[in-house]
Amino acid sequence: MRVIFAGTPAVAVPALAAVAASRHELVAVVTRPDAPAGRGRGLSRSPVGEWADEHGVEVLTPARPRDPEFLDRLRELAPDCVPVVAYGALVPPAALEIPRYGWINLHFSLLPAWRGAAPVQHAVLHGDELTGASVFQLEQGLDTGPVYGTLTDEIRPADTSGDLLGRLADSGAGLLVAVLDAIADGTARAEPQPADGVSLAPKLTVDDARVRWADPAFAVDRRIRACTPAPGAWTTFRGERVKLGPVVPVPDGPELKPGELLVEKARVLAGTATAPVRLGEVRAAGKRAMSATDWARGVRVGAGEDLA
Repeated sequence: MRVIFAGTPAVAVPALAAVAASRHELVAVVTRPDAPAGRGRGLSRSPVGEWADEHGVEVLTPARPRDPEFLDRLRELAPDCVPVVAYGALVPPAALEIPRYGWINLHFSLLPAWRGAAPVQHAVLHGDELTGASVFQLEQGLDTGPVYGTLTDEIRPADTSGDLLGRLADSGAGLLVAVLDAIADGTARAEPQPADGVSLAPKLTVDDARVRWADPAFAVDRRIRACTPAPGAWTTFRGERVKLGPVVPVPDGPELKPGELLVEKARVLAGTATAPVRLGEVRAAGKRAMSATDWARGVRVGAGEDLA
């Protein structure tokens, strides 16, 4: 089949590479327009756009997928199918109708669970033990289309969102190609999503990433892992914001008030509503990330000081 790939961030690149290496003909990619990035705020190509440039594939960057120029070019390229991974814009009916087999989306959850922009983050935040990926037919509803295929993955106790998303991006690439093959062979069957078990996964905000020390240790652990690497878990110390890497609950640790710090020779503990957690990396504003013990020595944490 002739395919156009739609995607934007780095997590979409494994699927793009897999599609390009498959039996199907990759004729172009669609990605979000170049955006300001870095300290200089110069325009930067998306990871998907960079991959396409390096491999000599045409790149389409419509400001809006409903733009007439983009729709005209889509018709000219005449794709049979458009596989999508984290494109980042709503696709209008006019675009959905152009490919013979429509647009199929690789989504990183077991639909109908965690429909929305941040399925992996919400699975980690809410303590799910099992997640996966689904390939479904894109339609106007939010991740509501019938599902062609799924795969599952166990969420490990120390998984961050970045860890889990990386695994699903790799395994999901194979699933996406398998669905494309089945569509081409006429053997693909899309099943409607069940009405039960629907949950929503909106993008996590900076406020969502603030650590709630009055939560139990397991919830503090989940929130920090869910927000790693983005948007980045944070708290405040002496009124200044500091970012935190993943922590480790210490069930047999000393009793500490929520947020209270205890600096020991080889570890730094912070209190929660239950047991304390051992801090990992800490990064103060304008500073490099460092171990919690190095950070505590540098700022000279005093007795009774806390994180808030």
